[in-house]
Amino acid sequence: MNSDPNEKLEGMVDITDKPPVFRRARATGRIRLQEATIEAIRSGRVKKGDVLATARLAAILAVKDTPRLIPMCHSISITGLEVSFELSERRIEALVTVTSVGRTGVEMEALAGVSAALLNVWDMVKYLEKDESGNYPHTAIEEIRVTEKEKGGN
Repeated sequence: MNSDPNEKLEGMVDITDKPPVFRRARATGRIRLQEATIEAIRSGRVKKGDVLATARLAAILAVKDTPRLIPMCHSISITGLEVSFELSERRIEALVTVTSVGRTGVEMEALAGVSAALLNVWDMVKYLEKDESGNYPHTAIEEIRVTEKEKGGN
């Protein structure tokens, strides 16, 4: 720790002078699962309940709670939020789109939403994914990333 009392301490970036503008961010990510697990999700045979409905709610809560999860992230007003899923033979892809009219972007919120959705999928199906030693050799969360960022309507 620096002991110079005149040195500026790091913290949240001051966005006071930035004008509020329209902002949108889209993020995606995937979870790799066994085919039998995907089929259990599709057919509603997962012990903990509706996997995609729960993952959707988890994404919504994570978007709204992003500043609690990421300490230097500003608390912002979310004006729109969409969560969708695409299932394939061995993967579920989560897509989260967040919109706001504010002074800072919404990428962290979109990424937090995708992450929470995929973590909840894993939690709900882990009993189906474990091997005989209790490990998850076929399960992986992959490629969480921002796919689009928009500011001011451009």
